[in-house]
Amino acid sequence: MRILVLGAAAGGGFPQWNCNCAVCRAARDGKARARARTQSSLAVSADGARWVLLNASPDLRQQINDNPALHPRHGARHSPIEAVVLTNADVDHVAGLLTLRESQPLALYASQRVHDALAANPIFGVLNPRYVERRALSLDSSQALAGPDGTDLGLSLETFTVPGKVALYLERPEAGENFGTAAGDTIGVCIRQPASGACFYYVPGCADLEPPLAARLRGAPLVFFDGTLYRDDEMVEGGLGVKTGHRMGHLSLSGPDGTMAAFEGLDVGRRVFIHINNSNPVLLEESPERAAVERAGWEVAFDGQEITL
Repeated sequence: MRILVLGAAAGGGFPQWNCNCAVCRAARDGKARARARTQSSLAVSADGARWVLLNASPDLRQQINDNPALHPRHGARHSPIEAVVLTNADVDHVAGLLTLRESQPLALYASQRVHDALAANPIFGVLNPRYVERRALSLDSSQALAGPDGTDLGLSLETFTVPGKVALYLERPEAGENFGTAAGDTIGVCIRQPASGACFYYVPGCADLEPPLAARLRGAPLVFFDGTLYRDDEMVEGGLGVKTGHRMGHLSLSGPDGTMAAFEGLDVGRRVFIHINNSNPVLLEESPERAAVERAGWEVAFDGQEITL
């Protein structure tokens, strides 16, 4: 099984187009070692020929061009992208669907909540239903992934709900503290290759590592996990906004209640932070924060990273 990191950043990418924070500024002026990153997405394949996207980034066109494995190869029109799996309805995970509007057959997997959000926005009608089949995922279940023609892609998908928040543009303040969040707004996935037994987890958005989720991830060979902020108040302290990580539905990396502490003792073989906000100092390769996550056994995902299981 091959896994390509198409994009490792959170919404806005890195450096973000309108951000002059210390991290983005250091990346732009060349005074710090820092790789540019596009917005979060993975691609996975059992055979290296047929690919499944995990989330569709707004930067998808660039990501396809940057990854030869995703280039067309047969005839005048072709794409090796057979399916897309969405973990939520956030803009940085669904806007790339508009790039896939060229009457190209593919299967679109998402929870019913996410499908409903797409159906309510007429712009996503450009995904011609003659070519794009929308397949609803049952929560906390497992199923084989298939291409648009029903052909088995050699991968199975396990879905599970994770603590999170409804997409920003779907928030309903009148609904109270959770803004109308419901089961299916944020999911995590486990991708398995039945033929080899290889598997990995992808959880790009998560507000809390609750005991059932921790138990599920225990002993996993590879986990890509939400790396949005290093500190919960990072954006507030940086003058970049008024929301904490918790308010945005993200568990921060550091602190006694953070991700690194929560993963201690879970015996996860390989731990990779993904969906990293432009304000997060771990993006600077020589920062003390980067050193801290590496000492804790974590990697920071980067565009073009490839892992084979």
